[in-house]
Amino acid sequence: MKTFAFVACLLLCSWSKPDDNLRLQISKIAKDAKGIVCVSIENLETSDTLSFNGSYHSPMQSVFKFPIALVILNQVDKGSISIEDKIHLSKEDLSDTETMSPMRDKYFKRDTSLTIKELLNFMVSESDNIACDILLKKAGGAKQVEEFMHSLGVTGIAIAASEKEMHANTKLQYKSWCEAKEMTHLFKLFYEGKCLSKSSTDFLRKIMEETATGAKRIKGLLPGGTVVAHKTGTAFTEHGMTPATNDAGVITLPNGNHLIITVFVTDSKADFDTREAVIAKIAWAAYDKMGK
Repeated sequence: MKTFAFVACLLLCSWSKPDDNLRLQISKIAKDAKGIVCVSIENLETSDTLSFNGSYHSPMQSVFKFPIALVILNQVDKGSISIEDKIHLSKEDLSDTETMSPMRDKYFKRDTSLTIKELLNFMVSESDNIACDILLKKAGGAKQVEEFMHSLGVTGIAIAASEKEMHANTKLQYKSWCEAKEMTHLFKLFYEGKCLSKSSTDFLRKIMEETATGAKRIKGLLPGGTVVAHKTGTAFTEHGMTPATNDAGVITLPNGNHLIITVFVTDSKADFDTREAVIAKIAWAAYDKMGK
């Protein structure tokens, strides 16, 4: 019985250089979510790590736009496409009025052509769903993106549907899932330059630092001016439950080190402000304890 309890604890919370106080803080904060809170943290330079429900399969929602961007920029690095290549968008391409799309709001009711660079900016910095599906198609589809993640050694991830498909059938969002510890590992590979060329890495990091969504999540309680390169994801609430309220990224610490943090709030019955506050409080606790 004691052996079972020990193994169960390892599955729930694992860490190196353990900080029981931080683990306890996260556990207490997580209760406010009234759902499943999955956390993975790593200091890139010191290799200190902490995982809380880190192996749970959480729906990513728009966090999956980060892997899509990696595939597109990998194609740029290979020379098969150029970041300045233009893609023609018809009025029909921009006709969906039910989805999040600043790009549609800007170019609505007229044909236009945008570069891949512009589409990446819309997809990542502004979490544009129409731009996402255009680039997902350019990347070769969901399976191709998943296979590229697996080729990097990030196996605890599945990508199965486009934004449009998930909006049409909300059950599909559970098919595009990721373990929190695997998303943190992907960010680590990215920051170590193991996914893309230096120029592509620098470009993607910059547009992730310019992310306009989720200002009250990872960044919410951090000191003003703290640089955070991140990607958010949010599901619609149905029948009082929200499948995904997510944020994942890299905090640049005052000493120049980098704290990678993934927080997936899954199947939560808490309200929107509470879910965001859970992410912000966990990020601040990690910043305070592991960022020194």
